[in-house]
Amino acid sequence: MQKFYKVFLVVFIVFIAINLYAINWQSDILADEENLKFVFSIACAVIGLILLFVMNTWSKIGKKK
Repeated sequence: MQKFYKVFLVVFIVFIAINLYAINWQSDILADEENLKFVFSIACAVIGLILLFVMNTWSKIGKKK
């Protein structure tokens, strides 16, 4: 994995960790408007992680040819 991808991997993991810490677990996760913004942020970070691994895989395929 290139250094560029590693930096974004750390950034996305930190975003997920901060948002998991910020969620109020005592109230309903999806019904509370305050928690909903953290859930959306976590979802975006997970999508970013998936795209990161797809781009890393594509870069490895390009090097073999």
